[in-house]
Amino acid sequence: MNLPPVVSPEEWSAAREKLLVKEKELTRARDALAAERRRMPRQAVTKDYRFEGPDGPVGLLDMFAGRRQLILYRFFFDPDVHGWPERGCRGCSFGADQVAHLAHLNSRDTTLAYASRAPQEEILRYREEMGWEVPWYTITDDWDVDFGVDEWHGHNVFIREGDKVFRTYFTDKRGDEALGSTWSYLDITPLGRQELWEDSPEGYPQTQAYVWWNYHDQYEEATPFTHAIEVATEGQRGANSV
Repeated sequence: MNLPPVVSPEEWSAAREKLLVKEKELTRARDALAAERRRMPRQAVTKDYRFEGPDGPVGLLDMFAGRRQLILYRFFFDPDVHGWPERGCRGCSFGADQVAHLAHLNSRDTTLAYASRAPQEEILRYREEMGWEVPWYTITDDWDVDFGVDEWHGHNVFIREGDKVFRTYFTDKRGDEALGSTWSYLDITPLGRQELWEDSPEGYPQTQAYVWWNYHDQYEEATPFTHAIEVATEGQRGANSV
């Protein structure tokens, strides 16, 4: 291996500061891309797509679980996929192992779910075996064909206004690789992280940065908003927080 040179602490810090400039540029570009994503037009979902859940038939609207946003991942656990019936797609399973605790997403009015062609009994077995908590549904019609995930994995993002559902975003292939953290999921949703520093259209729900962060088992005891604007937490908020 042709490893980089060994340098003094001063030289290392200088190299780090030089690289940090580019890293900050990438962070700002990623934030700008997320802001543009929040301004994408919506596609109305007009067909009554049907799925099978652990408790019986459900529609796309049911999969929101009462929340406003839905991220639906096409997981390849199907009769014609390698590993069937014991296991699902290795790549999809790899990704499932990276998913952050769902309580954080849920607290931002967002549901993450999976959809496959496998029957529910196989899904429930595999899900329990692997220790995953993501809700998982069986595709029973042409939803996967209509939304570009019949031959390849991908994430479709939806928002609902009452009983009306709209598609807002789609990513697949290497776009799926970047997902797994709460932040990465929220950045592909139409409402984003819902924090005040974000560049979002007027009227979007936003709260103080840090105010909504909580222990995953204590979201029923929401962090008081006043805590985020106390003098004691001023140093945590960052220059862009107001």
